[in-house]
Amino acid sequence: MTENCTDAIQKFEIQIEESVLTDLKKRLEMTRWVEAETAADWSQGIPLSYMRDIHHSWLHDYDWRACEKKLNNLGSYRTRIDGLDIHFFHLRSPHPDARPLIMTHGWPGSVIEFLKISPLLTDPTRHGGQAEEAFHLVLPSLPGYGFSGKPTGPGWGVAKIGQAWGELMRRLGYAQFGAQGGDWGAPISLATGRAHPDRCKGVHLNMAPVRPDDEIIANAQAEEKKALADFARHQQWGTGYSQQQSTRPQTLAYSLVDSPLGQAAWILEKFHAWSDCRGHPENIFTRTELLDNVMIYWLTASGGSSARLYWESFNKPNTDPFDLPVGVSRFPHDIIKPTRRWAARQYTNIVFWRDHETGGHFAAMEKPDALARDIRDCFGEIWPG
Repeated sequence: MTENCTDAIQKFEIQIEESVLTDLKKRLEMTRWVEAETAADWSQGIPLSYMRDIHHSWLHDYDWRACEKKLNNLGSYRTRIDGLDIHFFHLRSPHPDARPLIMTHGWPGSVIEFLKISPLLTDPTRHGGQAEEAFHLVLPSLPGYGFSGKPTGPGWGVAKIGQAWGELMRRLGYAQFGAQGGDWGAPISLATGRAHPDRCKGVHLNMAPVRPDDEIIANAQAEEKKALADFARHQQWGTGYSQQQSTRPQTLAYSLVDSPLGQAAWILEKFHAWSDCRGHPENIFTRTELLDNVMIYWLTASGGSSARLYWESFNKPNTDPFDLPVGVSRFPHDIIKPTRRWAARQYTNIVFWRDHETGGHFAAMEKPDALARDIRDCFGEIWPG
């Protein structure tokens, strides 16, 4: 699983050693439990009762091998770019004229986010779409995440990843392509377009990372006032994770890499806070989906290496105007919800915009049909098939 690859595209089989799964079981059995929270809700973090449920399922019912088989069946590969092994899935459409699209996950997600939406995009004729709406998908794991390599020195921030994604698409033979993402996948998709404006046809974002300027704040319309108030609440109550990861990721890493339940709690709390789950994450996600995603972090010991992306880039956003075509899907329970007027102050060529009545931060998992429709419609404007 950990051997180095080369600049060539190489088939990569995910095959976790049984000893690693045995170690996980032992660690779960030896969990040192904390006392229950003193609040009767999630306001102090993930409740003890839910973590006990997760612990029991993880220890007694969960099957990693089923997830491993599913991932390997997608088409798993690695290549070395600028000295770092990059893992990715390459899902070719049955429609040969499909448009290439690189989709990027974020934190605390992984390629698990794209399992439900992928067939809707690669084979739209089986899911209510047309052949000309099809995509060849490239789904990379971010540096330091999952089965990609872990940077051993600084520099692997958003801009460098955007450069690497263009190189990855070149190696796959795609002279032109689109980019899509939410969370970290959004600024990375924008960075990909900035780095390769002659090859990237445009981007679609399911979270538009644009900060309000003084004019927007001073003259905010009603919808913008609500978005600003929502974001202010998030900054006050929901940003402890980003403060830690952007300032002291190494200190955090010791706990996340050593304790499976600690790693799970660190991730699962966000699937509650950032999704349109009506009070409980399993109202929208299955427990297996949640544990599959946690396992990508646990099995690769990437709690710390994934956090370092925050140290690299969280407080260094690129706010320069972006001139390539942009499409935005706005979901009401996302973290950042700028209006079109607000977003247009940075994205100068918005060609698609759709507001949704339900859904949150993990749109590809929460609303795969709606997001797939948006991506098809967006690139129908940007890059007609």
